[in-house]
Amino acid sequence: MLSRREFGKLALAGVPAATVLGGSDFFTAFAQGKPNSKIEGVQIGTITYSYRSMQELPPGARKGAWNGTECVIPAPGGGGGGARGGGGRGRGEASAEQQAAQQEQAAKVKAWRTSVSMDPFKKLRKMYNEAGVTIYATKMLSANMSDEEYEYVFNVAEALGANHTTLELLTDDAQLKRVGDFAMKKKIYAAYHTHAQGSMTAFDKAFALSKGNKANVDFGHWVAAGNVGGTPMQFLEKYHDRIGSFHLKDRTTPEHCSLNIAWGTGETPIKEILQLVKKNKWDIPGSIELEYNVPEGSDAVKEVKKCVDYCRAALTART
Repeated sequence: MLSRREFGKLALAGVPAATVLGGSDFFTAFAQGKPNSKIEGVQIGTITYSYRSMQELPPGARKGAWNGTECVIPAPGGGGGGARGGGGRGRGEASAEQQAAQQEQAAKVKAWRTSVSMDPFKKLRKMYNEAGVTIYATKMLSANMSDEEYEYVFNVAEALGANHTTLELLTDDAQLKRVGDFAMKKKIYAAYHTHAQGSMTAFDKAFALSKGNKANVDFGHWVAAGNVGGTPMQFLEKYHDRIGSFHLKDRTTPEHCSLNIAWGTGETPIKEILQLVKKNKWDIPGSIELEYNVPEGSDAVKEVKKCVDYCRAALTART
């Protein structure tokens, strides 16, 4: 039997990739009205990676939400991106003993995944939903997983109420078809995330190989890569029906060093992106990804709130 700590690490590390934000304390949400971050018909959320800088959970986090005088957000782990740049890799190749230990741990995780009940995940969803928090995407899928582990990943997504699960954009045709067809079978889309490879044609192969494949395009990285083939707005116009959700951050173009900076100071056309989604009434969530350095004296909660306010101003502005 796994301890509660082990359960948390195995079950939830990397699970909620994107969630709906709110504006009330978790414990007073019922009295004050549930939080709502749908602005002018456009759903704004965040990914749990945005909170990676917070080493300790605020009071109340053990109950399942970040302390919410400013926003309500799930805290069931570090988020899918929270492990980026980590993972315990050292310099050079692992020794034979380290490889054996890794294989043993992987076998334990697989055995747990293929036997665990979905009831805890359903309880988690209920707790967040009652607080006004919705989880619309997860991130825990690896193309090399077994079919049994695929079942686990998609079952968790379904139990949490997500309509898509994300992973990095694959290049292998067989993997793209396998993932997409499995997604179609489970009726939960596989949405591929992009970094510098984002472009007007980056998803062509994925879209062609399976209707279960969608995009989880990052428009900040898109701009930082140089708007290859077109603008974010052009991508939205062409592929809006194949986008599960999109990431928002403010970055500069390569001509200005591809910086990742505070919202409103970069070159990502955040206002234009959101206004286009609003105008066309497309049901595509925009996920805030807090990736710039948190200023001294602030924290991730405060900075995410600034990003929400920026989205609100962009969506309520007259065009």
